Amino acid sequence: MLDTDVASLIFRERLPSSMAARLAGKTWCLTFVTVGEMTPWATLRDWSRRNQAALEAWMSRCIMVNASWETAQTWGRMSASGRRRGRTHPINDAWIAACCLTEGLPLATLNTKDYDDLAVNHGLTVLAMA
Repeated sequence: MLDTDVASLIFRERLPSSMAARLAGKTWCLTFVTVGEMTPWATLRDWSRRNQAALEAWMSRCIMVNASWETAQTWGRMSASGRRRGRTHPINDAWIAACCLTEGLPLATLNTKDYDDLAVNHGLTVLAMA
């Protein structure tokens, strides 16, 4: 699963080579959250129709993982567990992590600090730069 930061860098052809090597030959998945985060960029930044179409085409080549009943329950358990420990998580990061956990997929991210707690306490597998 590609976190939004990694998906953005891949689309813009700026992904660091060490992460690119880790993702080479892998199937790329995006959560509904990442699609939702990336979609407004074209409008907010007044992209040309060509660039908007390029973003949509790139995203459509990835497998999109939607929320499910199980994902929602996973998100709820993670959120409650975090609050009990005094550790809240950004909502979108928690949804991305819940999708990964539900689907049994690792998360490729450069923002490891955003997911460290979820890895330690919920078993999220994080692929970071080597």
